[in-house]
Amino acid sequence: MGATAEEFLVKSEEKAFDADHRRIINFNIDRYNTAVSRGLSRIINLDNAKKKGHVLKWKVMENLDKFLPEFEANFQKRGGKVIWANDVEEAQREILNIIQKANAKTVVKSKSMVTEEIHLNEFLENNQIESLETDLGEYIVQLLGQKPYHIVTPAMHLSKEDIAKLFHEKFGTPIDATPEQITLKARELLREKYVQADVGITGANFLLADTGSIAISENEGNARLCTTFPKIHIAIVGIEKIIPSITDLDLFWPMLSTHGTGQNLTVYNSILSGPRQPNETDGPEEMYVVLLDNGRTNLLAKKDQRQGLYCIRCGACLNGCPIYKNIGGHTYATTYSGPIGSIITPHTQGMENFKHLSYASSLCGKCTEVCPVKIDIHKMLLLNRRDAVKENLVTNKERWGWAIWKKGMLKRKLTDFFGGGMKNFLLKTFFKRTWGHLREMPKVADKSFSKQWQEMNNTPEE
Repeated sequence: MGATAEEFLVKSEEKAFDADHRRIINFNIDRYNTAVSRGLSRIINLDNAKKKGHVLKWKVMENLDKFLPEFEANFQKRGGKVIWANDVEEAQREILNIIQKANAKTVVKSKSMVTEEIHLNEFLENNQIESLETDLGEYIVQLLGQKPYHIVTPAMHLSKEDIAKLFHEKFGTPIDATPEQITLKARELLREKYVQADVGITGANFLLADTGSIAISENEGNARLCTTFPKIHIAIVGIEKIIPSITDLDLFWPMLSTHGTGQNLTVYNSILSGPRQPNETDGPEEMYVVLLDNGRTNLLAKKDQRQGLYCIRCGACLNGCPIYKNIGGHTYATTYSGPIGSIITPHTQGMENFKHLSYASSLCGKCTEVCPVKIDIHKMLLLNRRDAVKENLVTNKERWGWAIWKKGMLKRKLTDFFGGGMKNFLLKTFFKRTWGHLREMPKVADKSFSKQWQEMNNTPEE
């Protein structure tokens, strides 16, 4: 077991027994569940909408080589520039080149998981460029020096008292400040930054192939300020975010918002098709879209598992997952946590280091049930486990253990060769540390059901 897996087990145990963490997460996720349940009830045929979304994303992944160039051509027609980045280093380098060419020193960012994926804030800071998060949740975790806890709600692990204490220490606000007072203070601090910033950086929820546009959904309006005040706008987007047409937003916008927050639609939905045109009054002078691969084509090459790329980043599977609700987002040590992170990370960052995430699941199927585009998530977890074995990434102990178990289970005489006493001894000897560390070990009956049945019915042994 690698160091990453060992650390995961240690952190998982610590977090699972953190009563305060459990209290905060259960409170926040319960509120989410109530809102989402109410939102989903307003969709007339939810299953049909999910199926339609699944088919559309399937169409995109099967024709990615056609839709991405179509987006590029249409975006460039309006003066936009497209940059293709194979990995983190290439994306960082291209973004830095744009910023340095403009002699820019300050950047304002809206919420974007892809910028977290390429560690953009740390990279820009190392190159003496101020990069400020403007989404309130992202701003809070940035002040704490942490990574986002959740795909949609970055500060889900914090209570309002935690945030009030943070703002009191950083900005001198009252220790018992209300959420409204904290929001007003954040607005006061951030407002001037939009005007001063040289560059605005965002992600995008969708890329629209037929119009060459990006679509951004948000609830605070900060993304609009990041894309209109600065002279340069850079959007960093994973290649899987493409959809065929602007008309498909009629499906994807409501499905994203209802599964993400329970809203009919998010408060602000913007479609941006390039830099400011001669007849327009606002917008950036230059606009770039960085199309990021960073291992996505590795997953695309897996025919059985490429549906992991259908994800629209609503966060529903995280909120439904009993594992996530117990161990929290930071424990995964990846940009994308929870069930969706567990199925894509081994392909984008390496099966050897992250195969353990595919085992961090009860396989209850709740993630698959709530997914708005019908990704068969719990099946993908099993396929990742299969791949780990095929790639010989399991220990000899595990390999031989399962080989012996399989041999015994396939032949009744071998299964019944040892009585209950010996089986209990073997369980305690070999599984007490791995399975029984925090559980009471099961007690095997002295005689198997098959043996008892034979004795009761006087049937011969097969």
